[in-house]
Amino acid sequence: MSQICGGIFTSHVPGIGKAIAQNLQDDPYWKPFFDGFKPVHQWLEAERPDVAVVFYNDHGLNFFLDKMPTFAIGAAPQYRHEDEGWGIAFARPYEGAPDLSWHIIEQVVAAEFDPVTCQSMAVDHAVAVPFELCWPGDAPFPVKLVPIAINTVQHPLPSPKRCYELGKAVGRAIESWGGNEKVVIFGTGGLSHQLEGERAGHINVDYDKFCLRNLAPDPEALLQHDTLDIVELAGSQGVEILNWIAARGALRGSVRELASNYHVPISNTAAATVLLENRDKVLA
Repeated sequence: MSQICGGIFTSHVPGIGKAIAQNLQDDPYWKPFFDGFKPVHQWLEAERPDVAVVFYNDHGLNFFLDKMPTFAIGAAPQYRHEDEGWGIAFARPYEGAPDLSWHIIEQVVAAEFDPVTCQSMAVDHAVAVPFELCWPGDAPFPVKLVPIAINTVQHPLPSPKRCYELGKAVGRAIESWGGNEKVVIFGTGGLSHQLEGERAGHINVDYDKFCLRNLAPDPEALLQHDTLDIVELAGSQGVEILNWIAARGALRGSVRELASNYHVPISNTAAATVLLENRDKVLA
């Protein structure tokens, strides 16, 4: 049976992609953030997952304000990164896992979720930047991709509880998959930031640290705030924490934190990286 080995939670700021493209990883401004990936690289080398299931939000590449699904799941044989105007274009393609994607889709529909299914899909910086951070270089990515997009842009947004329950349904689907793949879960985006309006540049360190402190041991603590509360606390883009909440829901075993890094600011964003190990409850 498939095994969910752990979760990687990280910011997906486009500026990180530009820093990678310009080889600025050791620049004093960027180094504290990039250093947070050293334990992630070591863990990935040891675990060698086969598939990455990525909870993220699309930034207008596939969906715009006139057509914005609450949840969308990719079921394509391959995905490519397309630049949305940030001046970064990563060439490496992403091999899909369509059989697993369809199994997840069927199982979450049976759990009374209604995702849009995408047999053709491009991915933006919300997927590309975390992949480049986790697997730097030019070699083909060692994992297949199942992308799951969550609406964090057009109101009404899904509630934190709904996203958490979606993640749990995805976790159950992966566990029931008949293959023998090792799966890593990603939650990308955040933490607190707002890019426009009177509160542009808003960062809430207290809320960020509340999320980081509770992500592994008590994820349901993050459900106490509704979506509008999160917008108030973390900023209009800080609501991307919904992706983290969904990803945490998919980790259904005995979860423990292996590494955590928090750095403020990166391009007006509170940037963070968390690595969680997920093990079967019987073996924990």
